[in-house]
Amino acid sequence: MTKQIQVGGVPIGGGAPVTIQSMTNTPTQNAQATLDQIQKLASAGCEIVRVAVPDLEAARAVGKIKEHSPIPVVVDIHFDFKLALEAIAAGADKVRINPGNIGGEDRVKAVADACRLHNIPIRIGVNGGSLEKDILSKYGKICPEALVESAFGHIRLLNKFDFDDICISLKSSSVPVTMQAYQLMRQTSDYPLHIGVTEAGTVKMGTLKSAVGIGGLLALGIGDTMRVSLSADPVEEIYAARDILKAAGVRREGPELVACPTCGRTKIDLIALANQVEERLKTVDKPITVAVMGCAVNGPGEASAADCGIAGGIGEGLLFQKGNVIRKVPQDQLVEELFALIEHL
Repeated sequence: MTKQIQVGGVPIGGGAPVTIQSMTNTPTQNAQATLDQIQKLASAGCEIVRVAVPDLEAARAVGKIKEHSPIPVVVDIHFDFKLALEAIAAGADKVRINPGNIGGEDRVKAVADACRLHNIPIRIGVNGGSLEKDILSKYGKICPEALVESAFGHIRLLNKFDFDDICISLKSSSVPVTMQAYQLMRQTSDYPLHIGVTEAGTVKMGTLKSAVGIGGLLALGIGDTMRVSLSADPVEEIYAARDILKAAGVRREGPELVACPTCGRTKIDLIALANQVEERLKTVDKPITVAVMGCAVNGPGEASAADCGIAGGIGEGLLFQKGNVIRKVPQDQLVEELFALIEHL
C-alpha cells in the first residue's frame, strides 16, 4: 500500500479511493472564467483541479479561485519558484513542480519550506518530453528506467530539505513506456502515484490510449489519483475517467451498460437501441448493470449477471431481471418498460 497525502482534505494513497483530476484551460488570471470551468468540472465528477500559473497575475488569482472553488486546487509551476511561493501563500492545496527546472537547490528548498509551513504536498511531475539531458544521454531514449531515475533524483532533492509529503507522476505519450514506468516505481517506492498518459490526443484516440494505460494500471492495483489528458473540453476528461474507473472495476457508481455486439441473428436495430438506453442512463445514479441484447432466445441467459435488461425480437422483445424473463413487450415500448423497471430497483 502507498503512503497517504492530503490535498485540501481529499486523501490520495493509503487505500483511499482513486480520485479524478483535471486541469483548467482558461487563463488563470481570469479567476471568474476559471471558477466557472471548475464548477462544470466538479459537477461532472472532478475531485481535484489543477490550474496553470505562468505569471505573477495568475499566482495572485489563486487566492480568489481557492476561496470559491468547490474542490481542492493544485497549482502547476514551471521554471519560476517565486510563482510557487506566491501561489502557496494564496492558498493552493498542492504544488505540481519538476524540481529540476526551477533553478538551484536554494530555490527548491524555498518551495519545500513553504509547502511544509502550509502543510501542503508536492507532486513531482516527471515527463518523458522533459527528461534531464544527462539521464537521456545515459539511456539513449525515453524509457521506464529513465523516468524512474529522474523521479528518484527529484525525491532525493526534496528529502535533502526534509520534505517527503510527495506524490509522483511518470508520464509519457507512449502507453507501454508509461505503464512500465509506473510498475517499476511501484516496485521500488511507496509514494502515492498520479497516473496518466500525457499528450494522449483527441477524445477518441486519447480516451483509447488512456483506457489502455490508466485502466491497465488500475486493473493491476496501481494508481492513487488520475487524469485523462485530452485535447478537448476538460469535462470530457472527467467523463472518460469515470468510464475507465468503472471498466477497470475500481469504482461502482452509477449504471453500467452491457450490450451484445450484434450478429446475423439480430432482428432489431440494436445499435440505435443501445445508444438510446445509454443516453437515458446518464440521468440514473443507481449502481446497476443494464443489458441491451439483440437475441430474445439467448439474450436473458447471456446477460444473467445484469440487474435488468431487454432483448429484442421481431416486433416485440423481452424485459428481464437477473436473467429471468418478466414479460414480453412490444418493440416500441421496450425502452420505456426498461426504465420503469429501473425506477423500482
